[in-house]
Amino acid sequence: MFIGHYAPAFAAAAARKSPPLAVLVVAVQLLDFAFFSFALVGIEHYRLVPNFTASNWLDLYDMPISHSLLGAAVLGALFGGLVLALTRSRTAALIAFACVLSHWLADFIVHAPDLTLAGSPPKLGLGLWNHPLTEHALEVLLAFGALAFYARSTRAAGPRSGLFLGLFAATLALFQLIDWFGPRTTEMSPAQPLLALFAFTVLAVLALLVEATRSKLSGAKRFS
Repeated sequence: MFIGHYAPAFAAAAARKSPPLAVLVVAVQLLDFAFFSFALVGIEHYRLVPNFTASNWLDLYDMPISHSLLGAAVLGALFGGLVLALTRSRTAALIAFACVLSHWLADFIVHAPDLTLAGSPPKLGLGLWNHPLTEHALEVLLAFGALAFYARSTRAAGPRSGLFLGLFAATLALFQLIDWFGPRTTEMSPAQPLLALFAFTVLAVLALLVEATRSKLSGAKRFS
């Protein structure tokens, strides 16, 4: 799963006491920020195996820190603690923690068995990546359905609001299409994790622009 991970961020960002959208966009991909950073320095590992799943060639065989449930909870607690220190809001911190943890839960649905509870077997994963039509449809519905909810639950607060929201949606779609249909290789290089980290960062920056040009509605107006 790629853009589907962002659905909890979009949905949660509409809440009155939530952290900013950009913070939640980082939160939902924090586990992958960690994994690809660890892969760059040899702490965690992956390989590219032709047709490893029907959706992609990623064999994520060694992710005991970033993609164990315990590791996700620790990363979520650290991130939530940072949000608490900056906002003094327990609600914002809990939302941030939940968004971090949502990544592991979504991966459990789509990954081949490569997740763990605490870094050691059994390996877990329901393998929806092996059913690409279903997985692709779910990913699109989650991401763009939640983004539409965010757009409906906020209002434009600047002349470029629609432009930035549209650019964000288009970038999500472009990155996902590249992930699904881009050229495949079995050659490992630092460019792969660097490109992933670049994509996550671009989306966080675009989320900053979206947030800066939108304001939250009150509960009454949101659902009227």
